[in-house]
Amino acid sequence: MRQDRTIRLHGRPTLARTRGHLGHRTIWLVLCLLGMIGTSAVASPRTVRVGVYQNPPKIFFARGRISGIFGDLLYAIADREGWTIEPVVCSWRQCLEKLQAGQIDLMPDVAFNKPRAQLMDFGKTPTLYSWSELYRNPNVRLMSIRDLSDKRVAVLSGSIQETYLSEMARNYGIRGVVFMPTENLNAAFELAASGKADAVATNYFFGDAEARQYHLDSTPIIFQPSQLFFAAPKGRGQALLNAIDFYLEQWETTPQSPYYRILDHWKTTARETHIPVLFWWGLGALGGLLSLALLAMWVQRRQVLAQDRHLRITEDKLALILDSVDACIYIKDTELRYQYVNHRQAELVGLPAKKILGQTDDVLYTPEVAIRMRVDDRRVLEHGERLTVEEENRSANGVLRRTYLTVKQPLRDDDGEIYALCGIATDFTEHKRNQQKIHQLAFYDPLTGLPNRSLLLDRAKHALDNYVRSQSVGALLFIDLDNFKILNDTLGHGQGDILLGQAATRLGAQVRHNDTLARLGGDEFVLLMENLGETLDTAISDVENIARKLLQAFTEPFQLDNGIYNITASIGVALFSEADHRVEELLKRADMAMYEAKASGRDQVKFFNPMMQASLSARAAVETELHEALKHEQFILLYQPQVGCEGRLLGAEALVRWQHPRDGLVSPAVFIPVAESTGQILMLGRWILHTACLQLVAWQGKPEYAGLVLSVNVSARQFHHPDFVSEVLRTLDETGADPTHLGLELTETLLADDIDNLIAKMKALKARGVRFSLDDFGTGYSSLSYLKRLPLDQLKIDQSFVRDLLVDPNDTAIVRTILALGESLDLEVMAEGVETIEQRDALLNLGCRRQQGYFFGYPGPPEALLDGRANAR
Repeated sequence: MRQDRTIRLHGRPTLARTRGHLGHRTIWLVLCLLGMIGTSAVASPRTVRVGVYQNPPKIFFARGRISGIFGDLLYAIADREGWTIEPVVCSWRQCLEKLQAGQIDLMPDVAFNKPRAQLMDFGKTPTLYSWSELYRNPNVRLMSIRDLSDKRVAVLSGSIQETYLSEMARNYGIRGVVFMPTENLNAAFELAASGKADAVATNYFFGDAEARQYHLDSTPIIFQPSQLFFAAPKGRGQALLNAIDFYLEQWETTPQSPYYRILDHWKTTARETHIPVLFWWGLGALGGLLSLALLAMWVQRRQVLAQDRHLRITEDKLALILDSVDACIYIKDTELRYQYVNHRQAELVGLPAKKILGQTDDVLYTPEVAIRMRVDDRRVLEHGERLTVEEENRSANGVLRRTYLTVKQPLRDDDGEIYALCGIATDFTEHKRNQQKIHQLAFYDPLTGLPNRSLLLDRAKHALDNYVRSQSVGALLFIDLDNFKILNDTLGHGQGDILLGQAATRLGAQVRHNDTLARLGGDEFVLLMENLGETLDTAISDVENIARKLLQAFTEPFQLDNGIYNITASIGVALFSEADHRVEELLKRADMAMYEAKASGRDQVKFFNPMMQASLSARAAVETELHEALKHEQFILLYQPQVGCEGRLLGAEALVRWQHPRDGLVSPAVFIPVAESTGQILMLGRWILHTACLQLVAWQGKPEYAGLVLSVNVSARQFHHPDFVSEVLRTLDETGADPTHLGLELTETLLADDIDNLIAKMKALKARGVRFSLDDFGTGYSSLSYLKRLPLDQLKIDQSFVRDLLVDPNDTAIVRTILALGESLDLEVMAEGVETIEQRDALLNLGCRRQQGYFFGYPGPPEALLDGRANAR
């Protein structure tokens, strides 16, 4: 679940960041350079009101906190989620009323049924599996459901036992049964113990723990298997339930998890299994009858020899009955040796019954199976527990492998001592396989194998709930193939199905592993994207990149039986924030955006939000015009002077501008990000480098400027290109520029990926004399270990520190630290953004001799720099 609160850092910080955070952030960044990094995260606590009633060991209130299985699980989850648990002590009925009124946020230990589902929300993952039993006063005979006639039964008021037994008595025509509701289970047990009630109905967790204390006897009447959940007020607690489901799903599949540690602590017998209710009915009835039969058989074996003939006849009858039962039945003694096996158990092991008797599981099963069975058996024999476990059994040769639901319970003699255990294992391998097939058919598209509409709607609901809780933006993309009907009409539905299968594969190759690609039907696909960040700008950028890849997946023709076929797709996008937290509305808006994409010419993406659509359209227009600009070389380079002591010209930085035929000079802030995201920065970067090198050659012909160094900015994408080094060297050779006068300015974002490859490239160019500067230093995430390894010549102090140098002591401290760092690493240090004489003088006083900024000259044509007009100030 939590699932993944990772902060992704991409790109360098911009000047638009809030100034109030700059000082603290940049001080931290400089400290990073000195190896003093520290981070912390504090989650906002949430108070969760939890109803608690007395039903040990599942839940009860003790020593000021919720205790029991549900209580311990809840506190374990609360520790991880940062919740504060506020117990609300109430009776069972009071807790139900408070939950429905919204006076409590959670109620543990609630059995699911349809009427309750109308009044409250349940989680998806059951916390425990339970069933109910009747416990009788020792003076009352109660062996079957028919014996309830004219009996008084104490029940918890409002419980499922009360409802169920009432319906059972009515359905079976049992007359005279009187139900005595109580406010708590202890009161119900006291009625039965005092004789005011003949029996008490409760869950087996509480009943087994309390029956001896009240001197009550258990009965063979076992009924109503139940799944127990955490419940929340209707429509008001889904976020809490989602969080609980997240941990239960993980813990219930991990043997060493808090879930199983808590169960072991309370010595419960619950194990995770997903068995249909009807199956529990059959198994419960079978278990009760067979246990009685086996117990009778073993008691009779202890009768005197005078009854031997009668015992033999009885045993034969019982053996015939047990061999005809569709379940594996066995008895083991306290040394775990088999004393009895029926025909089905002998078939499972693959040996005659007589060869199994006296053996242990170590001989009959693989070691891992034998160890697991021995652990469970010891719990039954040593602690008297009755276990219900899911087992995968294999014979010793490993040939037979089946899944069983096994009930294990102790057998006691007249003194109550355990002398053996009885196991009843029912094969439900085929049932599980059928369930898997049903699940596949219910939630997955048979043609493409993708999730279908049902599964998509379920995941979309969870995604919207997560968005409400975390505010992490998500989006839904509606993808529709263009003119697909023509393909079906001309080539037939068979060819259409082939194309749909290939289209699903291509689309699936482009999506992130944690997103959901589904097929709604026909030629309609949907992509559900989650966790796109907390800002719309980031989300739009990510969606745009994915949508572009999805459209590009259709550029190659599809290979059909009848030849190749070309087809495109149209995509509509709706963000979670636009859907009013409703899945249907999210689908509707994405569908509307998709039809807008088709109306605009197909093979494109449209956002539902008009503002976002305008942003996307503007970005697309820049991309298109940028392509034309590169084709017709509509770019120019301007040069800003870089000076040393007393204003002596040291060199210049080459800055690119777009000479737009309609809009005039366009700022690089407009087109550089588009060029970066589309890959056009590679072509633009080659043009900039080639033009700068030609300018160097022109300067080399003038003795008074032959020593100038010309700096060129290099993007991360450009530098990481495999051919970057060879392109730079080829450009130097073709133009004849002196490499010792060429400086390449890198940003700290380059240091985030493949530092060893970066250093290798720098060294290769450094060997030819090329200089390197680290631009905007102090705003990125570099460390001293990287700086020591990089073959740098210069650090450039970012202009954000120079701007408030005279008024912010933090900036002064940062500049002084960078200067000291440069001196210790034998690197030049240049300050950017110098705009006033006061800033210049302050930098000089701090020891910064190399400076650049509007005070010395604006970016201009090369002749202005050469004539000296650029640095006239």
